[in-house]
Formats: sequence, structure tokens, C-alpha cells
Amino acid sequence: MNVSDRVTPAVRRHFERHLEVTRRVVESMTGEIARTAEILVETFRGGGKLLLFGNGGSMADAIHIEGELSGRFLFDRDPLPAIALATGPSSATAIANDLGFDQIFARQVRALARPGDAVLAISTSGNSRNVLEAVDAARTIGARVIGLAGGTGGKLAEVADPVLVVPSDSTPVIQEHHILIGHILCEIIEEELFGEASRG
Repeated sequence: MNVSDRVTPAVRRHFERHLEVTRRVVESMTGEIARTAEILVETFRGGGKLLLFGNGGSMADAIHIEGELSGRFLFDRDPLPAIALATGPSSATAIANDLGFDQIFARQVRALARPGDAVLAISTSGNSRNVLEAVDAARTIGARVIGLAGGTGGKLAEVADPVLVVPSDSTPVIQEHHILIGHILCEIIEEELFGEASRG
């Protein structure tokens, strides 16, 4: 048996697992995703900005979504103010070294967030200490806190509103759905702010 014959069932299982979670997301989260999009549209319309943060793959998702908003998603339009935090190695390592890794996002939230802004806190477990510290900083400032999590939502589910919790305990599956949700949000935001109806 060659490699492709041996791994084909595993490939199929992965897609089937992904599709099962996707069906559950559609059934349980469509309204909350729409509500999140509405909050972000209102944030940008009001002159606010979006700060995004997370660890590891969640940081990669934050950077990805930032790029879709500050650059372009589906069509050319004005840029939107979205900033992924702790992406500069000098400031990130300075904060971690001087203040502790738990402050790596919170410090930048305190520097950049203002009332009327929103933050998108991404944590597959919902329990990342540095993410929760940044959420606390954002709430103190008066910025809107949106959460992306998985499993039960962890502590993030208690402090973010809305919080979009992917119903899975698999980190890869959660992250796959986080970027799917991110793309859905980007498409709605772009259409609402720059689509034909907005220009008409």
C-alpha cells in the first residue's frame, strides 16, 4: 500500500470532523456572529479601532484578520484601523522581560485602546492568562471586548460579550473555525461599510 492510499482515510476523517463542527457552529452561533459583525461595523463607523491578540496560532489568526481589515479582503476600499498586538519583537520582549509575559498584551491595550474601540481576544482554551489580563485592561478603559474561544469558553466566556465559542475540544479544529469566523466577519464588515448599499 502506498502513502496516499494509507492516509486517504485520515484526510477524509479530518474533513468530516471539520464539517460536523461547522454544522454545530451554523446551528448555534449564526446569530452571535452576526451580532459581532454589527458591533465591529459600529466601532469602525464611530471612528474606533480594533485591537487583536492571542498566543501562537491565535496570534497568527490575529495578524491574519488585521491584514484583511487594514489591507483588503474582497475588494479595494479604504483601510480599516486594525492592530494585532505584540507583533514587534523589541516591544514584546521588553514588556515580557520587564513586566512579565502576562502583561505582553495588556500593556499595549493600555497604550492604544480608548473608549469606543473594540478588542478581539483569541484563546482556544479561553484561559490564557495574558489574554485575560488584556481583556481586564480593555474593560477598565471602556473598550468593547469580543472573545473567540473553544471548548467551554473558559474564563474568557465570563468577561467577553459577545464570545464566540467553537464547540470542539480539538485545538486545530477550533483554530480552523476561528479563521473561518474571522473571514465571515471581514466579509460582512467590508460589505456593510463599503458595499453598494453604503455608497448609495
